[in-house]
Amino acid sequence: MIEHLPVLQIVIPLLGAPVCLLLRARGAVLVFATAVAWCTFAIALASIGIVLEQGEVVYALGGWVAPLGIEYRIDLLNAFVITVVSGVGAIVLPIGPGIHGHTVSASREYLYYAAFLLCMAGLLGVAITGDIFNVFVFLEISSLAAYTLVALGNQRRALRAAFSYLVMGTIGGTFVLIGIGFLYQMTGTLNMADLARLLPAVLDNRAVHAAFAFLLVGVGIKLAVFPLHQWLPNAYTYAPPAVSAFLAATATKVAYYLLLRLVFTIFGIGFVFGALGIAPLLQVISLAAMFIGALAAINQTDLKRLLAYSSVSQIGYMTLGLSFGSVAGLTGGLVHVANHALMKGGMFLAVACIVARTGTSAIADLRGLGRRMPATMAAFALGGLGLIGVPLTVGFISKWYLVLAAIEAGQMLLAFAILVSSLLAAVYVWRVVEVAWFQEPLQSAPHGEAPLRLLIPTWVLIGASLYFGVATDLTAGIAAQAAEQLLEVAR
Repeated sequence: MIEHLPVLQIVIPLLGAPVCLLLRARGAVLVFATAVAWCTFAIALASIGIVLEQGEVVYALGGWVAPLGIEYRIDLLNAFVITVVSGVGAIVLPIGPGIHGHTVSASREYLYYAAFLLCMAGLLGVAITGDIFNVFVFLEISSLAAYTLVALGNQRRALRAAFSYLVMGTIGGTFVLIGIGFLYQMTGTLNMADLARLLPAVLDNRAVHAAFAFLLVGVGIKLAVFPLHQWLPNAYTYAPPAVSAFLAATATKVAYYLLLRLVFTIFGIGFVFGALGIAPLLQVISLAAMFIGALAAINQTDLKRLLAYSSVSQIGYMTLGLSFGSVAGLTGGLVHVANHALMKGGMFLAVACIVARTGTSAIADLRGLGRRMPATMAAFALGGLGLIGVPLTVGFISKWYLVLAAIEAGQMLLAFAILVSSLLAAVYVWRVVEVAWFQEPLQSAPHGEAPLRLLIPTWVLIGASLYFGVATDLTAGIAAQAAEQLLEVAR
């Protein structure tokens, strides 16, 4: 049974999506989709436990052994990622597309759950597959489902945001496919392990350089690396709040995982950081994302848009960790995958609570809401403390490792920049806290909290961000082991 876990991780949500189309009945679809999501999460937990105890798990589809066949492989790195993706999906999916008819009609909710499970299957597939063409296939599955989920927003601008996301995502996917084509031309294989074995002999070829460039830009678009982030603010702003929470917590994290695989497993750090010398470029882009994203967040008038630009800034921390090419840097970037998923997922769900009660996410309409919805606004504020990096929150753990990596590399200016960018996060978080807690409530402000269907998942994610800020073995500990394994393979 253990050897089948990699394929079950993908097949269960992939087959669950068309079953949702057949069930159609609102209650039945909700129960079924929730069961599928939690089953997927249970498999991910089992997988990470097995990998920690026994090492990686390999599955050859159809019995065809790699490199001739397609191989699914779970090691500590992708086990960490699929646990984050499936865990957030299991928590967010039961919320549904909206509360009190804010999005699709009840008679069409089955389409939402089908698209959600397809998106989960695609993201998990990207993380698990050992075949680089399969990566492209699963990227497109997750992307097409994500475009659909964004388009379900209750504003007409959601369609425009979904179309912009579609255009940028298609460009990114095309770049990835072209890069894969060049790699296949030069090596004759699509298996990642086989690519890592064969590429060193042809690394001087311009086709390989072009392949890396296309893959880097294509994955950068999916990751929303600055300045390739244009699709992200509108997509997160106009999507249903639960969709924003799921995508912010998972989609860019899987793209970051793919970037790590390309740099450290397939091409190798000697080529990427040595021959190409892209570390300084990554650091400049990361710093630009950290500061420009934070400054843009400060100037927003909509809460979801503020969080969207904050995500652009937070992605900069992850790419900065990658640029160091060290255990501490990779640990900081990897642990921020989980930490940001918990913080930002919880904060977007807090916005979902606000929208469910007030019908708006405009910051000006939050006046005094901390007195009317204290549990919701407390969850948002605690998530904000994590974004700032206050001790005893998960955000502090991420930035601690990044600062250590900068000091180890002798780059004190980068360490200082990390601290300064945290102060900018304090500015945009404080803007919301000030309006919600220190201004008089509007006459129209609601009394009472959001439904428990929304409030409980919000506090599960925010509570986890506080717990793992103290008990770091299950996040930073695993991230450090994964970073060590990744660098060992890269060398």
